[in-house]
Amino acid sequence: MQQSLSRRRFLTRSLGFGCSAAASPLLTPVTLAAAPGDNRLVVIILRGAMDGLDLLRPMGDPQFRALRPTLAGDGLALDNFFALHPALDGLHPLWQAGELAFAPATSTPYRDRRSHFDGQDHLEAGTAGPLPPALQRTGWLNRMLTLLPQADARTAFAVGRERMLILEGQAAMTQWAPGTELDLSPQSRLLLGYLFAADPLFAEAGLTALDMTGMDLPEDGEDADSAMMAQPAAGDTGALAAYVAEQLRGPTRIASFSLSGWDTHYNQARAILPALGRLQDAILTLRAGLGPDWGRTTVLAMTEFGRTLRENGSTGTDHGTGGALLLAGGALRGGRMFGGWPGLAEPDMYAGRDLMPLRDIRAYAGWAMRDLFGLSASDIARTVFPGLDMGDNPRLIL
Repeated sequence: MQQSLSRRRFLTRSLGFGCSAAASPLLTPVTLAAAPGDNRLVVIILRGAMDGLDLLRPMGDPQFRALRPTLAGDGLALDNFFALHPALDGLHPLWQAGELAFAPATSTPYRDRRSHFDGQDHLEAGTAGPLPPALQRTGWLNRMLTLLPQADARTAFAVGRERMLILEGQAAMTQWAPGTELDLSPQSRLLLGYLFAADPLFAEAGLTALDMTGMDLPEDGEDADSAMMAQPAAGDTGALAAYVAEQLRGPTRIASFSLSGWDTHYNQARAILPALGRLQDAILTLRAGLGPDWGRTTVLAMTEFGRTLRENGSTGTDHGTGGALLLAGGALRGGRMFGGWPGLAEPDMYAGRDLMPLRDIRAYAGWAMRDLFGLSASDIARTVFPGLDMGDNPRLIL
């Protein structure tokens, strides 16, 4: 049977979006926890290494367009230096209202190996290296709960087939698994479809399973890019965020969930659009669903690492180091950039290829927790993020 996609061409295109299952989990888990007080914290994990230089474009840097001749594009001006990706136009009013902010040039302490699995473990564990046995396989949000004596850990629970490390630990957790559903990314469907078609023994059963995902494989002669982009709208993300908002209107004060689809090795200008749509939908749905409680809410959207400064030969970007932190919420001191900018000239790069991180992303999370929940900076640096240098308070919260 003649394939519409040659093996070499398919594998080349698959490299960017199939290099790691960590970049595309089957089902998004949600973790929720009660805590004292009225302030809310939502942590969104952007799985797959979100390109901070595409979401937050440094248009004022003279090297930007030279490094990214096809990806630089235009954007929605935030100040005289940075512009927001035009697909996030629904978030631009939040910037103007002081409910959106960014910390460019930030990252976890994870360096150089650039593995999704390792990077996400470091992000959710909040570690700079191996932890003592007592803290292994614990997440930083769970360790924060242990510092809140009035927190009702019995009301903390996770939704999804896979538990998120970020809220694993001593605080009691209850897991609820909704009905099983296949929610494979378009890239995973293409890969599996190609493999099934090459093995008649598994083809019928495999293709039946793929049919359950609700997206057809490309027909002979159909361009794989079209099929890859024909994924469902962000409705499922909106439903998830609406559920989280409903819980946050009750006793829940801490929530975390993940959004995938950020591994953009190939044709990034198109491949990143669905992920941006899901992120925007999640934030706007939280804002609408929380109502007056939005004014007491802070959202941190963070990723395992950034992407290379230079676009690659497939008009995408590869695994890098420095990225960007997105912050939203009515409790936020928004409409501004937190931290500095290292520049994009060759001497300013990390390892000659990546954005140089200027601040540990854990410090931003730590100061947010300190100001939202009244924790001491020393407790955060000792228990939540062991060994972290908190640095100066960036004054994220009103």
